[in-house]
Amino acid sequence: MDVSIENSSDFLTARLTGVFSLVDAERTFLRILGAIAQHDASKVLVDGRAIEGQPRTVERFYYGQFVANAVTEFCSRQKRARPKFSYVLVKPVLDGDRFGNTVAVHRGMNVKTFDNIDTAVKWLTL
Repeated sequence: MDVSIENSSDFLTARLTGVFSLVDAERTFLRILGAIAQHDASKVLVDGRAIEGQPRTVERFYYGQFVANAVTEFCSRQKRARPKFSYVLVKPVLDGDRFGNTVAVHRGMNVKTFDNIDTAVKWLTL
């Protein structure tokens, strides 16, 4: 998986491409955290509509756990508030039950997953 990151005055946008793998997803998320620090961003749109593959349930769990823990550690080190994340995905990468999203939220992450970019941006900018 690859990530390209753009900063605007409203939020950071991370566009993901490639085939899903848990290792790559975790690596690209750490790059997103680096960009948050660099740009002092408080809101992030993760556009994963170009990701291919079909993550297994256990991979969704581990990804949700990883990102939530990474955000907690990042915010503690940086002494900053938790950023707000809006993910845009399409099936089958998008899980209709939003299991990975639920795992991350239950661990303190401010995140919501969408299948529509306009809705995702609207929620992010509330």
